[in-house]
Amino acid sequence: MKSLLGTKVGMTQVFTETGKAVAATVIYVEPNKVLAVKTNEKDGYNAIQIGYETVKEKALNKPLLGQFKKANSDPKRHIKEFRDVVAEVGAELTVSEFEPGQLVNAQAYTKGHGFTGSIKRHNFSMGPMGHGAGYPHRYVGSIAKGRGGSQAQRVFKGTKLPGHYGHELVTTKNLLVLDVKANENLILIKGAIPGPKGSIVLLKSAKKVGHIVSDPQVVNYLANKASSSEANK
Repeated sequence: MKSLLGTKVGMTQVFTETGKAVAATVIYVEPNKVLAVKTNEKDGYNAIQIGYETVKEKALNKPLLGQFKKANSDPKRHIKEFRDVVAEVGAELTVSEFEPGQLVNAQAYTKGHGFTGSIKRHNFSMGPMGHGAGYPHRYVGSIAKGRGGSQAQRVFKGTKLPGHYGHELVTTKNLLVLDVKANENLILIKGAIPGPKGSIVLLKSAKKVGHIVSDPQVVNYLANKASSSEANK
């Protein structure tokens, strides 16, 4: 299984030969530096530990700096483990791990909206806006539950109430890789990916392929990309 950490740049669109616009998300992938290798004999599982996004030494504490010096690597802001990935310490994983036409899973945190009311957070209906309705137009309303309604004397877990909205870890599966620009460390993925611009995205090769690319225009677009890359070689 192939995995990479990247940064969401934003969205754009690519055009097929017939002029069809295909929405795409642009992800910048700084080379992922392998810091350590975990083995089944020593650690109980097989994995590699990578560092992403170079930072200044003053941004990290001494234990972390010692870990990077041991791996002969520049200080990194993010450390992540990838299971069942084979690589050596000091190696760099780049966008070349993926290729156009491949299906991947993208995992990222959604946009955070702070503390919001139940109408925005849970799509509740507003109260009546007519004359005499009073002031609670955006109130939650009654939350009485259980036998006897308000006799429950408590609020059950999971009740939809105002609270923190967004910033949830979401995985979008079976996204199509449209293009890989190795010289610019960019990868273009069809469709949208959770999170705002500048957020960290985890890309993994798709495990359970739920569908096959059936759009002939997109297939032709990928075929043209493949033929042009072979011609450049």
